[in-house]
Amino acid sequence: MTDTSDTRSADSEAQAPRRSRLLRLMRYLPLIAPVLLWAVPCGVLLYTGQHWPLPVTLAGTALFVLGLVGMPLAMGRGHGRRQQDRAAIVGDTLLGAGWVLFTWSVLLGVLLRLALTVAGVGDGQDRARIVTWTILATTAVLLAWGYAEARRVPRVRRLDVQLPRLGAGLDGTRVALITDTHYGPLDRARWSARVCETVNTLEADLVCHTGDIADGTAERRRAQALPLGTVQATQARVYVTGNHEYYSEAQGWVDLMDELGWEPLRNRHVLVERGGDTLVVAGVDDVTAESSGLPGHRAHLAGALDGADPDLPVLLLAHQPKFIDRAAAAGIDLQLSGHTHGGQIWPFHHLVRIDQPALAGLSHHGTRTLLYTSRGTGFWGPPFRVFAPSEITLLVLRSPQLPTSP
Repeated sequence: MTDTSDTRSADSEAQAPRRSRLLRLMRYLPLIAPVLLWAVPCGVLLYTGQHWPLPVTLAGTALFVLGLVGMPLAMGRGHGRRQQDRAAIVGDTLLGAGWVLFTWSVLLGVLLRLALTVAGVGDGQDRARIVTWTILATTAVLLAWGYAEARRVPRVRRLDVQLPRLGAGLDGTRVALITDTHYGPLDRARWSARVCETVNTLEADLVCHTGDIADGTAERRRAQALPLGTVQATQARVYVTGNHEYYSEAQGWVDLMDELGWEPLRNRHVLVERGGDTLVVAGVDDVTAESSGLPGHRAHLAGALDGADPDLPVLLLAHQPKFIDRAAAAGIDLQLSGHTHGGQIWPFHHLVRIDQPALAGLSHHGTRTLLYTSRGTGFWGPPFRVFAPSEITLLVLRSPQLPTSP
């Protein structure tokens, strides 16, 4: 657990101008990113001293051009108005493959070439070809492994979380967290069922879903989401919206989760009682909700806590970690979030950290507020997870108070 309470204010002020410049630069990424993703590997693999036979060079160049043109076209057809699932699968896969190939073309294209030169291995052409084959092999291995990691049922991550205000009667309360399931173009109904079966083995008192259920409307992804209705909890199953719901008729997802027996915590709370003590479980809409234009949808923490006893501990569900500033100001005890995917495909986590205060795990904010950020249960877009494994989380809440003797 990291403590950021003493340095957060000063660090935020120092990093504000840099973040502002980076955010302005990111506006142009949709234009320059596809060119960089395909042009850089093309140059490194084909045109930096390899001297391939002309047919090899032409065929390789044609493949890179096909990727450069095909990726944005497929993603446009797959995620635009037409929402063609097959096109989305092709575009998303090309995006993930291009990112991994770009990353290792840059890293190995510089570091390995330098190491071979210092070691005096071969001549310029030999070194260039060694670099090319090493990049291709590394990319192939990481994509195969990353695909398997993305499609597997996540491992369960267990940890104890002590909340100073938690009553002794609530000590040992088991909270299961799933998030960012992202049911989408790849049909994962069987995967969804297996995830829910795993959650049920945890015998949780409270099961939480912190948003980004799917990419697509509730009607379109209903079959993949239906297993969520089989999830069991001794106290409650609660859900809040993520930003992706607001790309796909969010109210439909709220209604479906309600139909499946989950409590949509749209700026409201429920009470969990155990052993004579009470925990406030609150939830807010995603921070993007207000800009969606849907009536009544917005992140409203005061509304979520309205009527709650201020002396009771509060567990808050908020999709994005960036909500932690508001949560800490309100004295929330524990916020559960997702959204980051832990970066999903290394080293994308560096870009995530520009926008979010935490990437994964438990962190300390303000005087008493803890934030747990899940790496997510599913994946978005590219069907790969590289050095950012998915998770189902079991948090066991602990009280510092000793139970009262009978």
